[in-house]
Amino acid sequence: MNQPPELSRRRFLRTSAMAAGAALAPRLAMGAVLPSSLRVLSSNVWYGFTKKPQRKKQWLAFMKQRAPSVVSLQELNGYTAEQLAEDARSWDHPYCVLLKESGFATGFTSDSPITDVQRMLDGYHHGLMRCQSHGIYFYVVHLHPSNWEFRLREVDLLLNDIAGLPAGAKFLLVGDFNTFSPRDKSVYDAIPTIVPFFKRLDAQTQGVNLCNGELDYRHIERVEASGLVDLVARERSAFHGTFPTKLRADEDMGPERRLDYIFAC
Repeated sequence: MNQPPELSRRRFLRTSAMAAGAALAPRLAMGAVLPSSLRVLSSNVWYGFTKKPQRKKQWLAFMKQRAPSVVSLQELNGYTAEQLAEDARSWDHPYCVLLKESGFATGFTSDSPITDVQRMLDGYHHGLMRCQSHGIYFYVVHLHPSNWEFRLREVDLLLNDIAGLPAGAKFLLVGDFNTFSPRDKSVYDAIPTIVPFFKRLDAQTQGVNLCNGELDYRHIERVEASGLVDLVARERSAFHGTFPTKLRADEDMGPERRLDYIFAC
């Protein structure tokens, strides 16, 4: 995808007339009518624009141009509900919810009403938000950035919550999973620098990204084992990473990798 320079830390978009619509169609809930198409956009905005505020104007223009149906946002640091509402109106979304007004917050905006908002903080590093819009449950995801074991616990909590949804519920998981998909393993196996990069990163930051010195695929494996479909992997013709971007071109952020996902069931 062609990206405007310094647009965001991570960003991906999938149009879902063929993707999400096809994946959701078999599971109708409570007589709800699915939209014929849904444009789902996810963006990790990186520290709520506090580090490079000059990016904000360009980012808002990008969001308006893409005309999403719903938006999942991560790293809304310093945001209030009013600030998120102001941003959302700029891309014609009159409805929005914010997870919290501290730390690394997530947010969700929609062109249709948002209901049944659940904010979950216990057991999650950044928190998890679940809500409904367009007749679908949306999970706004931002998993632990540097600890595979914590991420695994977060995935188990997430899947447990999904198991408690009404029978036949339709849902999407959208956001920053900070982990690796087995569908991308052949790409990573061909990058000799990726494991050494994470070894250096873990040593520098006291992180635990590697499990026994290797990339850990179990987080996404568990998600897919529960029956969810990786829409990006299903629709793509080639691998496209979501991180790093030009925003942090002056830093050693490691090889290209996919950390952001849309899952549907």
